[in-house]
Amino acid sequence: MSRRSITGFSNPTVKAVRALREKKHRKREGRFLAEGLRLLTDARESGRIPELLLMAEGREGHPLLAALEAAVSAAGGEVIELPEDLLAKITGKDNPQAVAGVFAEWDAGLEALDREAGKLWLVAQAMRDPGNLGTMLRTADAVGAGGVILLDDCADPFSVEAVRASMGAVFTVPLAQARWEDFLPWLRAGPGQLIAASLREAVPYRGAPYAAPCFVMVGNESRGLPEDYEMACDLRVTMPMKGRADSLNAAVAAAVLAYEVLASVGG
Repeated sequence: MSRRSITGFSNPTVKAVRALREKKHRKREGRFLAEGLRLLTDARESGRIPELLLMAEGREGHPLLAALEAAVSAAGGEVIELPEDLLAKITGKDNPQAVAGVFAEWDAGLEALDREAGKLWLVAQAMRDPGNLGTMLRTADAVGAGGVILLDDCADPFSVEAVRASMGAVFTVPLAQARWEDFLPWLRAGPGQLIAASLREAVPYRGAPYAAPCFVMVGNESRGLPEDYEMACDLRVTMPMKGRADSLNAAVAAAVLAYEVLASVGG
């Protein structure tokens, strides 16, 4: 199994991989960066194999790493060894994982989704924080959601921060990106109850009349959902706020609602 060694930061491959931390370069290349053996193993087990595998010199051997390296080689990818400090410059972490990978982005259109894949779906509108987005993907994996749909100008799900926060769920959860004006007709073309956390003509979230498949939608962290988006929902629910805060974090609200819906419709 052949490996190539790189020792200098000026190497073109190092520069190209490091550039993937920026959205404009990810979009231009159609590739993104992920790090960590557990996360890359989740990717491999989901059928996503990195095109390029970066491994720190002097790392400890591990059966999962050997399986990952074999999968990359079998798929025609490249394996590179490099010093740990060089890997840190690529990933932007002072204490990087011993392994990272470059993956090709995949189709994230609505038409790629199987709307019968789950009784519950999560929808994020204009979510800007990559950590929140990663958390939402992780929640979707935890509740067995059919997938996550990102509406309008959301954070990039393939950013290093979002991928890291997803704990591998970016590889295991079907993902789509769309504009509201395209999503709503797609939703109404088949079964699907659209739900939002709201204060407008809302009912308590506990015991609300949920009906599968449920599409739970949360809005922007600071602005929430636009009024017309909320009014287009089939069901608007409210969660009690017993302290001084007037709302929950968007990703947390999605998780609370997801588990309530799951308890209601089963899964």
